[in-house]
Amino acid sequence: MAFSFSKIRSSKAGRTLAAVLAAATLLGSFAACGSKANASDKLQKADGSSTTQITVGVCPGPYGDMVKEVIAPLLKDKGYELTTQEFTDYVQPNKALASGSIDANLFQHGNYLKKFTADNNLDLTSLGQTPTLGLGIYSNKYKSVDEIPDGATVSVSSDASNLARSLDVLRQAGLVELSGDTDATKATVDDITSNPKNLQIKTMDAAQLARSLDTVDFSLVPGNYAWDANLDPESALALEDQTEGVMEVFVVRTSDVNTDFATKVKDLLVSQEFKDAIANSRFASFGKPSAWGDDASSDSSSSASATGSASSSASASATESASSSEDKESSSSSK
Repeated sequence: MAFSFSKIRSSKAGRTLAAVLAAATLLGSFAACGSKANASDKLQKADGSSTTQITVGVCPGPYGDMVKEVIAPLLKDKGYELTTQEFTDYVQPNKALASGSIDANLFQHGNYLKKFTADNNLDLTSLGQTPTLGLGIYSNKYKSVDEIPDGATVSVSSDASNLARSLDVLRQAGLVELSGDTDATKATVDDITSNPKNLQIKTMDAAQLARSLDTVDFSLVPGNYAWDANLDPESALALEDQTEGVMEVFVVRTSDVNTDFATKVKDLLVSQEFKDAIANSRFASFGKPSAWGDDASSDSSSSASATGSASSSASASATESASSSEDKESSSSSK
């Protein structure tokens, strides 16, 4: 015998069940709100009498190491003890932060943050940039861009912002041309107007790019995954010109940007003590934030020379672009 939902609701048992379900839903909503509220409360220290535990979401690569080796020691003196939680993709760190299960993250560049938050309706904000290892062109078969043969296969990240970023690096290296009215942060393979080497472009999850080097001719690997795979930037066929949008950013929930923790992080990221700590760390050769002023511009010349050494055909344009791109703002493409 079949029963309709309306009949169940009209019965006493049905009304009781409906009330229980409604209460459970309401409690779930309160729990989610409470989780965010509790997470936010601890970022607002009343005094320096105790150390507050902070969890920072990271992906495999240098930025988790940067948190542990440089940022955490400096913030411990300011009353915060940082630990990291590692995620294996570019999706979960932002969702975990938005839900309140972590307190901050450092794994993505500004262009990616902008697109991901817009696509997923998340309210997250950057507190500032950190030194960044740029995306590079890597190969197990070739030593320069000029050696890449006709019909070569290339693997690139499948997420939209990093795909656009990779296509722009191919353009910088002279391997493709993009439509003149294309936004470099939103480009797709359909925007390629010239592909003189008839490159066969394969898209895949960014975490798989370094591993794909055994099966493709070359790959465009974001800095964090290149670091995790022990790929030496000095061996890259070319490195990207690091504009504002591809610098890594330290992120919190927008509701937390004025907390004591966020204020201390913002101040730290442009402080001389942070610059000095980076200079004496494994991350000294990374591209520097434009907010560092002279420190950033002096570093761009070394980045340009690393890029230029990879390919004589790309050398002049890479050097010119690197010296001028530090002050340009591109609105995220990781990571």
